[in-house]
Amino acid sequence: MHIGLVGLGKMGGNMRARLRNAGHTVIGYDRNADLSDSSSLADMVEQLRGLGDGPTVVWVMVPAGDPTRSTIAELKELLDEGDLVVDGGNSKYTDDAINAASLGEKGIDFVDCGVSGGVWGLQNGYALMYGGTTSAAAKVMPALEALKPDHTEDGLVHCGETAGAGHFAKMVHNGIEYAMMQAYAEGWELLDKVDIVDNVPEIFASWRTGTVVRSWLLDLLVDQLRADEHLDKIKGYAEDSGEGRWTVQAAIDNAVPMPAISASLFARFASRQEDDVAMKAIAAMRNGFGGHAVISESEA
Repeated sequence: MHIGLVGLGKMGGNMRARLRNAGHTVIGYDRNADLSDSSSLADMVEQLRGLGDGPTVVWVMVPAGDPTRSTIAELKELLDEGDLVVDGGNSKYTDDAINAASLGEKGIDFVDCGVSGGVWGLQNGYALMYGGTTSAAAKVMPALEALKPDHTEDGLVHCGETAGAGHFAKMVHNGIEYAMMQAYAEGWELLDKVDIVDNVPEIFASWRTGTVVRSWLLDLLVDQLRADEHLDKIKGYAEDSGEGRWTVQAAIDNAVPMPAISASLFARFASRQEDDVAMKAIAAMRNGFGGHAVISESEA
């Protein structure tokens, strides 16, 4: 098939390569002219129209929020009835209904697609979670089939007919990812701290075969620990992409208890504090009821 791809960074660039390797024609656009196959969104759409008579399909892989919203708004003015926009970025699922309705005013179809696979997707394929009507998804199905992992029926799922279903599923996926990483991290910290065990990297490596905690995340952690056993070269600071926050908010909205995922999100917030502000109050209370010593700022 012929497809436009907007955003050719680490994910988008590898997706373009995987699609081309599968025999599809990809016209990419990126603000970085060195990466781009076209000079503008308008030029990309014009090139796509010159390739065939079918609907024009454009896949958007830009940062969530305003960059995605503005890109889709511009595509709305460039595309025609029957064309399709796929949002494959990490957009909040609530944005999808708005974008779908806006594009629908011109008869342009919309599919939202959560994409997981990171920088390894080119080699291993991507897990794809898409939402939208079956008829809209059919227009991009050859690309979805090319991007999914090879030699398996898994990795590609229609999450629902409602716009936002795919991004909602990907949001929950990322929330689970937060909790899994937090559990591995806490276990590593304890093992690394005690004197009773030796060779922590190989302990983690031994868990990769035959145990119930084996995973790709564990494989990645083992690689890092073997290169830097105590992770001395890495600062204990972690950002969040936003999807962990959205997952917790959705849990609150739906009264679903999520103690592990919410705790893993708050742990990332704590990592950004040079001083644990809340612990000042705890230290003050301990001093008040038990006379426990406090450390002054000048002593810290």
